[in-house]
Amino acid sequence: MKNEEVIVIDFGGQYNQLIARRVRENNVYCEVLPYSKANIDEIKAMNPSGLIFTGGPNSVYDEKSPHIAKEIFALGIPILGICYGAQLMAYTLGGRVETAPTSEYGKTVTSFNCSSVLFKGIPSESITWMSHTDYISKIPDGFKTIANTDVCPIAAMECPERKLYAVQFHPEVNHTEFGKVILRNFVKDVCGCRGNWVMDSFIDNAVAELKEKIGDKQVILGLSGGVDSSVAAALLSRAVGKQLTCVFVDQGLMRKDEGDFVEKTFTKLFDMNFVRVNCAEQFYQKLKGVIDPEEKRKIIGEEFYKVFWDEIKKLAGSNAYFAQGTIYPDRIESGAGASGDKAGSSVIKTHHNMAKPPKDIKFLGTIEPLKDLFKDEVRAVGEKLGIPHELVWRQPFPGPGLGVRIIGEITAEKVKLLQDADYILRDEMQKNGYENQMSQFFCVHTGAKAVGVMGDHRTYESVIAIRAITTDDFMTADWARIPYDILATVSGRITNEVKGINRIVFDITSKPPATVEWE
Repeated sequence: MKNEEVIVIDFGGQYNQLIARRVRENNVYCEVLPYSKANIDEIKAMNPSGLIFTGGPNSVYDEKSPHIAKEIFALGIPILGICYGAQLMAYTLGGRVETAPTSEYGKTVTSFNCSSVLFKGIPSESITWMSHTDYISKIPDGFKTIANTDVCPIAAMECPERKLYAVQFHPEVNHTEFGKVILRNFVKDVCGCRGNWVMDSFIDNAVAELKEKIGDKQVILGLSGGVDSSVAAALLSRAVGKQLTCVFVDQGLMRKDEGDFVEKTFTKLFDMNFVRVNCAEQFYQKLKGVIDPEEKRKIIGEEFYKVFWDEIKKLAGSNAYFAQGTIYPDRIESGAGASGDKAGSSVIKTHHNMAKPPKDIKFLGTIEPLKDLFKDEVRAVGEKLGIPHELVWRQPFPGPGLGVRIIGEITAEKVKLLQDADYILRDEMQKNGYENQMSQFFCVHTGAKAVGVMGDHRTYESVIAIRAITTDDFMTADWARIPYDILATVSGRITNEVKGINRIVFDITSKPPATVEWE
């Protein structure tokens, strides 16, 4: 049976993949298509159950802004417009969009007409997340207004006869109280989806596709020991077994004792070829004097591939595929759309898995078996594949490692300080039962120094920040409320046990406006 499918048409917003994730929570397959590729013939060929237009940073009345053919609204396919997508629907169908007298940002009290199928089962008033400077000042003929705020008279509109719906707010983010219900209503009640896409079918399909593509060739996977590369390794191992070689490059930017842990874990868990390359000093030399975060990321990525390639030449030459654990959030934050092309999203940061490889790397091709999955979906696949729970639910760790948790120049001394401080934080969180109560927590070497006093002596030493967040999807996140007594213990232990640190600060910034990592 063919999977039901909802297509998210990407107009360049930052929540595009999150919308797709919310649709998938209803067991409905969803993929993202850049607006530039959303031509009528292709949409017809895909035969989707519904379409969702995303937000975006532009104004629809600007001729240079992304637009879409008016014919798409006559296909009979249910459509939900979100933010820019709502304004685009109104503008294209003869309504009017203007600069709002009062912009709306953040949590906003919104009133709903709950007779609309879109708002079935939600209160007549609740909080939504707004982010707009333009607004719909006049709805198209045949539509009616179904939501409003104090300053936005058309916060949602509908034309149920044509199955067209639009909301000015963002139902996909957690800050919209009943956003998941609204999206479920659209997917299930408007689009008529039953929900037949589950992780078991993903695994079966992925393994079959990997077998067919790889054939009798070799596969080289860069294994970091994190959740993403581990699950990618498990999928590939199930598909091609000993044809898989996992190369672990220990670049000296791992957490304390992590290199040994990765080697021990994966040589026991998987029937594969495992190669460890220790090259910390090589990386430190390349990073000497570099302080720009993007430059550091690129150097780490390029040096990783150089070391990686040197090892591959010893193993399999160029007669191999290159595999990596890229997932959806990696691609959206690197500014890439669903097909890997630029879809109008701004680059937030360059991900390790998205770095351009050196020119002398010659693979048969690149394999990214998890490129369409979100973190929680990756974990679900990992559990289905039989990977131990403690590894599947291990906290995510960035590709560049501690390189993005050290502000300014990276040195062996700073790495050692950060490793020791971070170990103490993780140790205390585990002892107090908080290890699994938040999505991610870690220490950051801020690069700053502060005056302190220890005994009768004045000190001038490093400042360490603690970062902890809670999130469902890593597209948005809130800072975690760690109890003060735990923070006090962590601070006391770090300043007493780690020589060279005399001050601890706690990061209380959500995402947005911050990112999870500091660089």
